[in-house]
Amino acid sequence: MYSKTRGIVLRTVKFGDTKLIVDFLTREEGRMSAVWKISTSKTAKVRRQYFQPMTVLDINCERSPRQSMAVIKEARLAQPYTSLYVDGAKMAITFFLAEFLNYSTRDLHSDAPLYDFIEQSMNWLDNSEKGIANFHLMFMMRLSLFLGFLPDMDSYRDGALFDMREGTFCTSAPLHQDVLNAQDARKMQVLMRMSPSNLHLFPLSRVERNRIIDLVLLYYRLHIPQFGEMKTLEVLREL
Repeated sequence: MYSKTRGIVLRTVKFGDTKLIVDFLTREEGRMSAVWKISTSKTAKVRRQYFQPMTVLDINCERSPRQSMAVIKEARLAQPYTSLYVDGAKMAITFFLAEFLNYSTRDLHSDAPLYDFIEQSMNWLDNSEKGIANFHLMFMMRLSLFLGFLPDMDSYRDGALFDMREGTFCTSAPLHQDVLNAQDARKMQVLMRMSPSNLHLFPLSRVERNRIIDLVLLYYRLHIPQFGEMKTLEVLREL
């Protein structure tokens, strides 16, 4: 049986000498893994560079009851990028977000609004020339809306703490240790104010940006079991 879908490449793993296992986030099915048989032919319709992180592909897969994974028969670029893989900063962000999404959407089923948010966000990054240094911060926090644990902005007050378990700001410490002090809680509040149209208005230092990354990843690890260690984080810290 053949099926067609649109998917964003999150990860590839070499399987033997002639195959790749490709992990996708698809619009129709959520997370999906498929096998691609590597071809070195110059006339091959599917090329290895199609499977770079965050590439958007229209894929045609063959499914068989005898196989544990679908086999990619056809693939074409659905949304060609112009700058993500040539601009050093954008490429670091792109690879980081692919790994981040690989962990944060691991058990995701079909979710068209979430998928559309990701595809539209990456198009914005590809076409933008300013304000990109904070893009991944905004992206990570906005994604939490679709995953069900967006912080409650209405509860913020000056000097408030941030209860990471509940996703709310509070004036007194909760009865657990998963709470941010007022200084870090203020960083979360600033992050919640970011949008594509105003990213350039938040001139964060590298130290501030890295602190916010750590806070957001800590928040995600509390809400998503077995969220892995980010191998791409150290490259991103240099931006």
